Amino acid sequence: MRITLRHLPVLLLLVLVPVGSVSAQDLSSLTVDTAGGERRFAVELADNPATRSRGLMFRESMPLDHGMLFDFERERQQSFWMKNTPLSLDIIFIDRQGIIVHIHHRAVPYDETPIPSRKPASAVLEINGGVARLTGIAVGDRVRHAIFGDQAD
Repeated sequence: MRITLRHLPVLLLLVLVPVGSVSAQDLSSLTVDTAGGERRFAVELADNPATRSRGLMFRESMPLDHGMLFDFERERQQSFWMKNTPLSLDIIFIDRQGIIVHIHHRAVPYDETPIPSRKPASAVLEINGGVARLTGIAVGDRVRHAIFGDQAD
């Protein structure tokens, strides 16, 4: 990947954004296999009604290599919104086999308009807005994580 001046604000955020209140023990490793290589993220797992409901609401910052992985355990149409979420996010919908079926880029903070998966999905990965394009993550890429029956490492 070629880094240009337009990437500078995103790269500065990576250096300047604090980790926040999430401890390392609350994070697991996730890897996305892209055409340009592996992209690794440290993710919080939202796998129960309380954590899925809260998601990344009220978070004001998140390191660029972090995210939240929502596990719905079964495949179906999913819908997200940005209520009470000050961060712009890329919302990545993933099927049961770990294949990305849709990406909603740069969701607008606080917007309550539903964001549909367009295809059945059993998981959703939320990362900082713009990171999917910056790192080459695309529909059809494979996501590796324990919820898909494999390891990200």
